[in-house]
Amino acid sequence: MNTKTVRIGIAGINGRVGRLLREEVVAAGAIVAGGSTRNGIMEPASSDATGQACPIFTSIADLAKVCDVVIDFTNVATVKAHAEALAPAGTAWVLGTTGLGEEDQAAVDAAAQRIAVVQAANFSPGVTLMTRLARQMAAALPGREYDAEILEMHHRQKVDAPSGTALAIGNAVADGRGIVLKDHMETARDGHTGPRADDAIGFAVLRGGQIVGEHSVIFTSANEQISLTHRSFNRRIYATGAVRAAQWIGARGPGLYSMDNVLGLE
Repeated sequence: MNTKTVRIGIAGINGRVGRLLREEVVAAGAIVAGGSTRNGIMEPASSDATGQACPIFTSIADLAKVCDVVIDFTNVATVKAHAEALAPAGTAWVLGTTGLGEEDQAAVDAAAQRIAVVQAANFSPGVTLMTRLARQMAAALPGREYDAEILEMHHRQKVDAPSGTALAIGNAVADGRGIVLKDHMETARDGHTGPRADDAIGFAVLRGGQIVGEHSVIFTSANEQISLTHRSFNRRIYATGAVRAAQWIGARGPGLYSMDNVLGLE
């Protein structure tokens, strides 16, 4: 498929990321084939320079009919319905929604058996590389010697904690150490908690103001400390990465892909 003519649909086109996606699709030379909103009305983008009119739908199934790929940064409550609509339509899916439960993820996995899906907690190339490095560091720095802690801060409106990106980093640390995150994660410490366990993966969550996103993974031993930090200055980085994924996915067959795949790291 020619990436310059790929038809991209935007779920939640009026959202903060949705408006940026409109601009980034046009900047990438692709086509904004349509969008979905709750009321079927498209509001102005953050810039009036998009230069493309597109149909607006209230149904994700109708949106799927007019595009090659849908970019979706909506809400966890929509994931199952979107999976069930996009798979039969044969429309590829770039999914950035986080906070999925087991049933939601099962719906994504089932859709990926029929269509190409790029799923990522964060579409920033920098975060993708940070997560990969966290896995490598965890493999080299054993839990009995190096304590792993993950710190994240976001704007005050964010509803899920820890963030999807923080959990992705935590999963990378767990993978590097050959353990399962849910068996070793510590998300709250209060009162007499006792000493820190070997292989524990701690999370600290901060919320305030309008911070787009900050993530750190910190490995600390008795003798040294190593940390990786990523700061997002603008949500546009997520939109740019998602459009890159949408253009990349056009030539792929069914399967569940990641930003590692998009960036050529795997």
